[in-house]
Amino acid sequence: MHTSSPNLSHYRAAFPALNQTIQGQPVIFFDNPGGTQVPTTVIDAMTAYLTRANANTGGAFATSRRTDAMFNEARAGMADFLNASPDEIIFGNNMTTLTFSMSRAIGRALKPGDEILVTTLDHDANIAPWLALRESDVVIQTADIHPEDCTLNMEDVRTKITPRTKLIAVGYASNAVGTINNVPQIIQWAREVGALVFVDAVQYAPHAPIDVRALDCDFLVCSSYKFFGPHLGILYGKLPLLEQLMAYKVRPAPNTPNEKFETGTLNHEGIAGLLGALEYLATLGQDQSDHYPDTYTEWSGRRRALKLAMHAIQDYEQGLFAHLLTGVKTISDLHLYGLTRLEDLPRRVPTLACTSRSHKPRDMARALGDQGIFVWDGNYYAMALMDRLGLHKHGALRIGLAHYNTTEEIDRLVLALQELHEQ
Repeated sequence: MHTSSPNLSHYRAAFPALNQTIQGQPVIFFDNPGGTQVPTTVIDAMTAYLTRANANTGGAFATSRRTDAMFNEARAGMADFLNASPDEIIFGNNMTTLTFSMSRAIGRALKPGDEILVTTLDHDANIAPWLALRESDVVIQTADIHPEDCTLNMEDVRTKITPRTKLIAVGYASNAVGTINNVPQIIQWAREVGALVFVDAVQYAPHAPIDVRALDCDFLVCSSYKFFGPHLGILYGKLPLLEQLMAYKVRPAPNTPNEKFETGTLNHEGIAGLLGALEYLATLGQDQSDHYPDTYTEWSGRRRALKLAMHAIQDYEQGLFAHLLTGVKTISDLHLYGLTRLEDLPRRVPTLACTSRSHKPRDMARALGDQGIFVWDGNYYAMALMDRLGLHKHGALRIGLAHYNTTEEIDRLVLALQELHEQ
């Protein structure tokens, strides 16, 4: 860990799933980019909702009124998390479904020949919904990467932003290789041509603070199951845009944000669980406020506590990831993708992709899983990137850290990988 960063490992006690064992060994969750574990506050919030408030919205009776109040509080909580307004927060099944819905609504306003720019680095959930607009003769441009370090080729991005560009879809951080993109620069270029920017923050949200106001993005999507909550998607949109766009909805649904984009009955208990996740993070941030007395002082209450939590998590995880990089670099059989120098840690989240000269990713993942070390393999829906890297057949092994991981768990992983490659 950085000498100045707090040690957050004691927050492990809040996560009951971490107590599992396989063959007498504690389970290690390094599958976090695919979904994190949840603290007790999430489980309790979902149980409390289903016990005391389980009803549909808008009714004249107590449980429905409690549901309405919970929805309002969840919107306010996510607004604090993103530095937005509650009426700019939309809930949905997941990021993918929300993005398809929004791409369809945006596509209504586009004309043949209008262009959308996507990137090779993105998860397919921020590519395929825009490719679908080709049926309306919208032109899709794709920005390339530098394959040697899996960073966006910003010169290519700049060249492909033209007066015909109407929207740029870009990830805040890569779900495959961890690269943090220079989103502020891309937004600045978009403003020069009047283009909208749609940011996929699914992999960034668990690891660092987000401020949509400072970013000035038009839309931003994330998933609460990636930041210690239940399976739920959240979309932020600038209110004037949400009001302007035509939604695909049933006729009785309100024609105002937020509800016009929230089709059907939502996952109420999941939204209650989101509040439990935010409660956990706010408590963590409040705990760490003495460590960062002069940070985020422009805010107060839960909004500041959530920013402090993500700041502390970012600090702690950078130290963890430095420990992981140092360990895996001792295994000569592994090829690491992305930014792998310690000085580049601020430009990435703690997600590592690697391949082996002697073992397929699935075989490594299975061998580690048998020892209770959970990692992902394959393409993790980052298909364009895997194709670009020549990994379309087997993909790569992905190791993703969260703040409940420890250096001891990393040491166990590195030892297991070493033993696997000595066989």
